[in-house]
Amino acid sequence: MSDVLDFSYEARPVRVVFRPGAAVSATPGEVGRLGLRRVLVVCGERGADTARAVADALGPACAGVHDRARMHVPVEVADAAVRAARAAGADGCVAVGGGSSIGLGKAIALRTGLPLVAVPSTYSGSEMTPVWGLTEHGVKRTGRDPKVLPRSVVYDPELTLSLPVPLSVTSGVNAVAHAVEALYAPDTSPLVALMAEEGVRAMARALPAVAEEPASLDARGRALYGAWLCGACLGATTMGLHHKLCHVLGGTFGLPHAETHTVVLPYALAYNAPAAPQATDAVARALDAADAPTALWELAGRLGAPRSLAELGLAETDLATAAAQTAGQAAYANPRPVTADGVLALLRAAYAGLPPKTTQP
Repeated sequence: MSDVLDFSYEARPVRVVFRPGAAVSATPGEVGRLGLRRVLVVCGERGADTARAVADALGPACAGVHDRARMHVPVEVADAAVRAARAAGADGCVAVGGGSSIGLGKAIALRTGLPLVAVPSTYSGSEMTPVWGLTEHGVKRTGRDPKVLPRSVVYDPELTLSLPVPLSVTSGVNAVAHAVEALYAPDTSPLVALMAEEGVRAMARALPAVAEEPASLDARGRALYGAWLCGACLGATTMGLHHKLCHVLGGTFGLPHAETHTVVLPYALAYNAPAAPQATDAVARALDAADAPTALWELAGRLGAPRSLAELGLAETDLATAAAQTAGQAAYANPRPVTADGVLALLRAAYAGLPPKTTQP
């Protein structure tokens, strides 16, 4: 393998505001900076109170609140949101909440071209990417389009204070997954590798502090910082087997998004480790561990997160279908070839929650 540097890197044109209280204090200014006069605020039912506080702060610039976001962005939900934006005469969109809310804001931007401002309340990282996803007839489709990349992202650690510890943990590990896959992506770069390793390190150190003291603004801020870095890695690179598999498990079988990422990540990394030793070593350094897949699995266990697909409600009879569907997708970047048998072995271990084992191809 050559040690000669050979890479490309494209900086994404996203403005970031990061401070406690920014959701209410900074969002109106970001909307005004973009010249927007009638924005639709989108959110899910769980985060509606926060979204309405943002809407109140926007004053006459708010054209309404649409609180119908749902996990995996079903296409009919996206259709309804687009109709709501058009009916309100919106010239922009403000998405407040987790990945589902921001995903819905992206669907509006994709269909209408309206500029998007993201105010994330979890660690999903979607706000830093040009990636969109829609689920139709049990299949989740994803794509990349610069139209869906938020123009501004407002990070407010105070919004995450009410995030329950179990969801904080799984949302945080979901963020780690972005960084892990960025380390072995075909379009990675030295800058992405720096962000990825630091993102894993920051999140892995913050999550135990969040679990121990959920009201700690310092711990919440450090976790959100880690999520920002991991999300930026997701936006800058091409994801591999881990994300494709999680899209199948979520879109086809309805498994919860963050929890699925948390369960699958150690096994996906163990699968790819023989073909991506430098990436695996970087994750191990960030976790201060000898074996990265095992350290991720143990971290989830210490934090009380689910560690098996059985816990998430997947039927054992669905494993072969999920493996075939994942391996049968159009060719995608992954350091190790993806086969139905290989994915099925990965899924069987993840279904049982066994400690991950690195196996040679």
